[in-house]
Amino acid sequence: MTVRFTVAALRPLVRHTGFGLAVLAACGWGCSSGPSRIKPPSIDADGAAAEAMEMYDQDADGALAGAELDASPGLKSAQASFDANQDGKIQQDEIQRRIEAWQATGIGVMSVSFLFTMDGQPLPGAQVTFEPEPFLGDEIKTAVGETLMYGSVSPSIPKEERPSADMPAGFQVGLYRVRVSKKVDGKETIPARYNAETTLGQQVSPDDPAIANQKARFDLTCK
Repeated sequence: MTVRFTVAALRPLVRHTGFGLAVLAACGWGCSSGPSRIKPPSIDADGAAAEAMEMYDQDADGALAGAELDASPGLKSAQASFDANQDGKIQQDEIQRRIEAWQATGIGVMSVSFLFTMDGQPLPGAQVTFEPEPFLGDEIKTAVGETLMYGSVSPSIPKEERPSADMPAGFQVGLYRVRVSKKVDGKETIPARYNAETTLGQQVSPDDPAIANQKARFDLTCK
């Protein structure tokens, strides 16, 4: 799974056409006129980190690793970004610092195009849901979308769920569990490990290593 992001994206407004990414920072569409500022989601970094440990640290050793990370696809997918001391585990203070780093970007909305394939072929007509990791609280909203003919999709928070009426399409910086569903005649055709029991996760942040590669990709398999 990779996504690309350029240095220019740290400016208040950046858009890439086609398969790419756009960012709206806290200044929104204009700092002096136009709609109100698009603010980053407010997350209690310390509280969220403590909640994550309470939820997933099953052996109470103060670190998340192995099967504990399996329970949080978002954290597992971004382990390299969180594991500052590179000990193969994620500690509470590392989670807190990572959340603080998201907030420091000042980014209100990110619009990223993802590509989904199944057994090497484009996956059209699939419902894709980016569900925030629960320990982040209620400020992070779910983003959804449907893959197009060639498997691409740009998930977005539904209009009725957006924090403000003038927020454009896109989703917020954070950690997500990714669920992919495609039903034919009422029957799910995508394996449960990609939806009901998903193992897929994605960090959405301008400094995520995947984002630096300018292409977000999920390659699924039937078996």
